Amino acid sequence: MNVAVRSLFLAGGLVFASLHTTPAAAPPEPFKLTSPAFADNAPLDKKFAGDRKDNPNCVGQSISPPLEWTNPPAGTNSFALLLTDPRAAADWAWYIWCIRHPCRGDRLCEGELSKPSDKFVGGKSTMGLPTYFGPCTPAGDWHHYTFILIATISIRRRYSRDDARRVVHRARRPYQDSVGLIGRFRHPE
Repeated sequence: MNVAVRSLFLAGGLVFASLHTTPAAAPPEPFKLTSPAFADNAPLDKKFAGDRKDNPNCVGQSISPPLEWTNPPAGTNSFALLLTDPRAAADWAWYIWCIRHPCRGDRLCEGELSKPSDKFVGGKSTMGLPTYFGPCTPAGDWHHYTFILIATISIRRRYSRDDARRVVHRARRPYQDSVGLIGRFRHPE
C-alpha cells in the first residue's frame, strides 16, 4: 500500500505541476513577402508585363506590382529585391535595391519601382535599366517570375550599378534572411 500511495502522490504532483507551468513563448512570426495584386504562384496581371513596342512578346505596361513584407529580421537596414525567370533563355534578372536607413518601409506601392525615385537605388537589369521592366514572355507555357527579397545589413550605394549576380554575392554576407513570391505569366494568345 505504501508504494501505491507514493505513486498516487507522485502522479498528483505531476498533474499539479503541469497545470501551473508557464506556457512557452510563441515562436516569432516568419519573414514574409506578399502582394495585394496576386497570391503566391498565381497569374500576374497583364499590366505588370513589359511594354517594349518593338518586341511582340511585350504585351503589358511595365507597371511594377505592389509588394509588402512583414517581420524582417532584427538588425536589417536594407533590402535587395530581385526578379528572376528560371525559364529564361539567358540570365534574365531585374533588381532594385531598396535602401532605407533605418528600415521603416514595409511595402512598395504599385508602379513605385517603374520610375526613378529617391526611395530606392536601382541596379542594372538585363535590360540595362535601373527601374522595373516587366516580363516579355514568349508564347507557350507559363513562366514563373520569382520576386526575391533579401534582408541585409550590408548594401551600400556604391554597388548600385552591379548586375544581379554580384548583388546576390555581396548580399550573402552578412545577409539576414530572404523570402520569395512567385507570379506566373504567359503570353496571351
